[in-house]
Amino acid sequence: MTKELSSKNHLDFHEIYKIIIDAKETAWHQVNTTLIKLYWTVGEYISRKFELDGWGKGVVDELSNYVLAQESGIKGFSARNIWRMKQFYEAYKGQEKLSAVLTEISWTNHLHILSKTKTIEEKVFYLELASKHPYSERAFARLIDSATYERALLADKTAPIAIKDFPGQTKGVFKDSYFFEFLGLPKEHKEDDLRKALLRNFKLFLLEMGYDFSLIGEEYVVQVGMKDFRIDLLMHHRGLNCLVAIELKVTEFQPEHLGKLQFYLEALDHDVKKPHENPSIGILICKTKDDEVVKYALNRNVSPAMIAEYETKLIDKRLLQKKLHELLIESEDQLDDEKCSMEVR
Repeated sequence: MTKELSSKNHLDFHEIYKIIIDAKETAWHQVNTTLIKLYWTVGEYISRKFELDGWGKGVVDELSNYVLAQESGIKGFSARNIWRMKQFYEAYKGQEKLSAVLTEISWTNHLHILSKTKTIEEKVFYLELASKHPYSERAFARLIDSATYERALLADKTAPIAIKDFPGQTKGVFKDSYFFEFLGLPKEHKEDDLRKALLRNFKLFLLEMGYDFSLIGEEYVVQVGMKDFRIDLLMHHRGLNCLVAIELKVTEFQPEHLGKLQFYLEALDHDVKKPHENPSIGILICKTKDDEVVKYALNRNVSPAMIAEYETKLIDKRLLQKKLHELLIESEDQLDDEKCSMEVR
């Protein structure tokens, strides 16, 4: 009787604990919304004073000293932070569609976006990420420092037709390259070493893959005929509602790798996929890849698959920006050529 009562009490306690946590989260959102709106209003006021009344840096210093001297306990109004409020307002003024998103993100994460991004497109990308998922400050800073925006945009631009025509929205889900700097692997390593290291650092691996990924199994067995075949990692993506087969290669991408991945996707769709799920997607993660070879290999591939490479250390963000810039120029040239061809006709 005592055990039954104790068990019932624990269920009740859990309900009460859940109520407390929900209330704390609601309170945080309310406080954060008020704070962000306050910083926006202050930033707007100061921006206009700079524009219309010739305010300068010295006035901001005076303002900070004045506010902090009025009442003890006021925080967040150092001269440096007031400058950030002005920057915050000027970065998003005229972007009415972002008003709701801006209040869903902590000020700390706003500062990461403001200081580490340039274009409004890049800012919106990280704003949407931060508003949808509860990243810690450290995890969110890594997303920006590791050029997640550039890597996702490169993947979107080079995605094959089978991915672009997928029933779910694949934009921003995949990356052109993955950074596994947290593994501590030696320069020379095997596929088995890579797979095991990823699973040992599973939390960081999921952060790098994306928030909606979850693991189903490693060396997942699919049986075709009388033979067993093993998929390195089988995952599921909640947003796309599909199985994701990940194959790991510690060598350069070879076209024949794609045939094996296609075989796995066919087996998954035939024997493992549930009726309500979308077709399975494959990701082949190689040590290196030649983009032209990848393009040729994927051109007539009917299965939704992505080819990416991996790095065991963070690389200079400027290299990815350069690669993205070159790709955009190439795309513009192709559009110009197509336009000229149509005019000639």
